[in-house]
Amino acid sequence: MVWFTGLPSSGKTTIAGRVCETLAQLGLEVEHLDGDAIRQLVSFTGFTRADRDAHVKWVGYLASQLERHGVFVAVSLVSPYAEARAFVRSLCRNFVEVYVSTPLEECERRDAKGLYARARRGEIQSFTGIDDPYEPPLRPDLTIDTRHRSVDEACAAVLATLDGLR
Repeated sequence: MVWFTGLPSSGKTTIAGRVCETLAQLGLEVEHLDGDAIRQLVSFTGFTRADRDAHVKWVGYLASQLERHGVFVAVSLVSPYAEARAFVRSLCRNFVEVYVSTPLEECERRDAKGLYARARRGEIQSFTGIDDPYEPPLRPDLTIDTRHRSVDEACAAVLATLDGLR
């Protein structure tokens, strides 16, 4: 299981999607669990710290079950708190943490949905990176700063990391 974490608009979903496409082309059974898509289906958790932790743990449990059934799982989820990510790691047989470390300024520049601007105007509360903290991984398996790597380069780095774990 590959867990992509980072600020909103850092590039997690795009990179995870490319990794999944590549692995599917190789004939692997692949599932991409994306934070935005999951929130549309599972709207019972909010954005308090407790709600975010519960959401991350719920997604992590789902991913761990897919992993146990032989599915390669890529999760792209802000997952802002280290403790919740550590819990998910404990559920999985093979957990690879990819920190998409794109700086806040770049994430704000890219934000197609305008969420950062809304958060800065006070229209969105508890927005990660603005008025809610993001705890970067201390020892991720891979760090990617998308200012310096294209999507293809980031995908290749993830695949090389996975290949190195065999």
